[in-house]
Amino acid sequence: MKIRVDFSLEDMDMSGFQKGVTYGEIKAYVKEHTGLTVSSLYIAQVKQKCGIIERENYNKSKSENAKQPHMPSVTRSVPPEKEAAIRAALEHFRMI
Repeated sequence: MKIRVDFSLEDMDMSGFQKGVTYGEIKAYVKEHTGLTVSSLYIAQVKQKCGIIERENYNKSKSENAKQPHMPSVTRSVPPEKEAAIRAALEHFRMI
C-alpha cells in the first residue's frame, strides 16, 4: 500500500531549526552565560553524548597516507559544570 502526502514548506515555521551553529558561537554563549571557557574537544564530546553526528571534516588531506587524528570516545572527561553549560548552549541553539 502506498500513501502520497503533499505539503508545502512555505507556510512552515522554520525558526526552530538552527543550522550551522559554530563551535565559536557555542563557546561565546557558554562564556557569556557562565563565564566558563570550553574547548572544541569538550563541545565535540558533549555533542557525541547527545547523539549529534558530526559532519566529515571538509579540510581533509587528499593524500592516501595522511594521518588524521580522530576523537576517541573517552579522551578526557568533561568536567560536570562545563558539560552542563555546553548542554545549555545546545538547548539554546535547539540542537537538542
